[in-house]
Amino acid sequence: MNLNQWYEKAMTPDTYIESMKEHKENLLHIYDHFTLPDDEAFFQEIKRKNLRAIVLTEDWCGDAMMNIPILLRIAEKTDIEVRMLLRDQNLELMDQYLTNGKARSIPIFIFIDEDGNEVAKWGPRSNKVQQFSDEARQSLPDKDADDYKEKMKEVLVFMTKSFRDNTDFWNDVYTSMKETLLEN
Repeated sequence: MNLNQWYEKAMTPDTYIESMKEHKENLLHIYDHFTLPDDEAFFQEIKRKNLRAIVLTEDWCGDAMMNIPILLRIAEKTDIEVRMLLRDQNLELMDQYLTNGKARSIPIFIFIDEDGNEVAKWGPRSNKVQQFSDEARQSLPDKDADDYKEKMKEVLVFMTKSFRDNTDFWNDVYTSMKETLLEN
């Protein structure tokens, strides 16, 4: 399938959000509290590109919980039509966007033009958030340790709370997306 066909197959953000079971409240919290900066020149430039976005995501993903609301705010201001695909049901597309050539990390935002050509790709994290994530995981025991699962759950709870509440992360994600969109 080409990217236009993937876009047509995908669901609207409202449908995705309504279907959420795990991070719906946190996603909506970020959506309600994130304010775009006064960046009119950027918004107008992106509007002229007439882009659409395909989002590879899953409800359980903390990165998606934080990044999607920021994308949706940008999309509203720049007239980008956004559609969502669940990663695990769309591995054929996901496997074309592996992180470091091997990881099915999400979210992935694929920006396409009117003809369905890829213009830009963003995700799964901004550099600052990646650094935070790496540091948070440094304290984990080896994966085969008896307490690994328990410690990993603790790290994920900490990261999720940080993603939900740290507005510096939100602003960094915005800046990272902006830079990606302006590069192309």
